[in-house]
Amino acid sequence: MTTQRGQEETAGAPAPEESAGAPDAATTDDPDALRAQLEQEREKAQAYLQNWQRAAADYQNFKRRVEEERGEVARLANAALIINLLPLADDLDRALSNVDSHLAGLTWVDGIRLIQRKFQAVLDMAGVEEIPADGQPFDPAVHEAISQAPGEENKVVSVVQKGYRLGDRVIRPAMVVVGTGEGGGDKAGDAR
Repeated sequence: MTTQRGQEETAGAPAPEESAGAPDAATTDDPDALRAQLEQEREKAQAYLQNWQRAAADYQNFKRRVEEERGEVARLANAALIINLLPLADDLDRALSNVDSHLAGLTWVDGIRLIQRKFQAVLDMAGVEEIPADGQPFDPAVHEAISQAPGEENKVVSVVQKGYRLGDRVIRPAMVVVGTGEGGGDKAGDAR
């Protein structure tokens, strides 16, 4: 029985020399076929390498874009907070500029001045800077003209509300009164 079973197993399977030797014999006998097969395999390997390099470059670009988007989201959130805090800075400036002279020496007024300075220091540390306006040539990119008054033409005669930038981006333009070219270099204090 063992001989029959062994013969049945070997009868169904090809002989080792037929299965391994037959294709190799055809390819080893023909060097041109071997070269063609080698060239095909090299082309496949080159295609795989290029696809891998492309995928690696795409991944690097994706990582860079995600980092840029995170930075932009942080900058926008920071800008939104600062835009909401600017009216507070304006109110503190207005309140301190309108303090009566007999109240100017009181400790609570000095305390408010210290708070205003701290607030301004926080804005400075956040990268917020005031847009220079008074006496400057009118620039629609950073100034918003709300009226005209006698004064040097296309020059800012007075500032109604300060403007600010965060880095290189204008977060609030300065509201200004622009000179009409009439009346020389007079300041227009009544245009508010």
